Amino acid sequence: MGTEVHNQRLLIPESFGEGYCAGYVFNENIRMLILNYELKEGMQIENPEPLLSKKMLLFKVQNVTPRLKSASVDKALERAPSVLIATSRVNTNAIIPIHLYNSSISIEIDVDYLTGLIGSPEQSPVLQKLLSNTQSLLFEEPFFASLQPIVNQLFNHSSDHALELFFLRVKAEELICCLLMALVRRNDSQFYTLENRDIQIIYQLKEQMLERLDIPPTISDLALQASMSPTKLKRLFKQIFGTSIFSYYQRFRIQEAARQLSTGNRSVSEVGHQLGFTNLSHFSRVFEEHLGIKPKKYSSSFAL
Repeated sequence: MGTEVHNQRLLIPESFGEGYCAGYVFNENIRMLILNYELKEGMQIENPEPLLSKKMLLFKVQNVTPRLKSASVDKALERAPSVLIATSRVNTNAIIPIHLYNSSISIEIDVDYLTGLIGSPEQSPVLQKLLSNTQSLLFEEPFFASLQPIVNQLFNHSSDHALELFFLRVKAEELICCLLMALVRRNDSQFYTLENRDIQIIYQLKEQMLERLDIPPTISDLALQASMSPTKLKRLFKQIFGTSIFSYYQRFRIQEAARQLSTGNRSVSEVGHQLGFTNLSHFSRVFEEHLGIKPKKYSSSFAL
């Protein structure tokens, strides 16, 4: 790009786009990369293979800030904020593609260092598996509102403060703690080693499913596309996303319904039918189960 790194930050030249990349090595056990940019054209960046000799965990919060340019049409902008937690044996760069738009915070932390911070997790099977780091594991959680203040502080901190690295390390560890608190709510007791190819297929099916929210997923069809048995597909999907395929689909379906109703341009029946609900009463009931309010009342709250 013909530019230089200054104070751990690389500013994207105007000829390439806008935004920045910032990297911080706090010590040999924890480091963080903050990306907030939008490029005019795609760019290929070679990343090294995961360092398997060192037991590291990756915590990645992605799609967490508004786009930088209103004119952008990159599909990544439409994606919901989410959190990835993975062992070092998973190559997330091969699974989650790099887009023209990137807004993410990635933290890598040594397993032994993290164990020293939190102690022995005897009460949590998922923490035990993560900290053993002997399997390829990946978990995705939805982004939750209580993370937003921490994320804002990481994106908007002062880059010339004498205590910058200390402040950022504390915030990075706070973010990890909050993410682990969400993850331990899962009650899974059995975890299956994930092949990178299987993870890629699961994510491809997820994207396909969310592109057509008007068509409820059929397990047999998805399994055929994935070249997996229905049992394996359901098992891996639930392990990664913490919920069943249909529950995951339904959550995004209702979120899209809420988004459309919030514009005030469409009626409840129009939105329900567009999203594949043939029965308006059923749509109203499912909407209320997810959001705690009936769609008609929700829509009226946005009326002028």
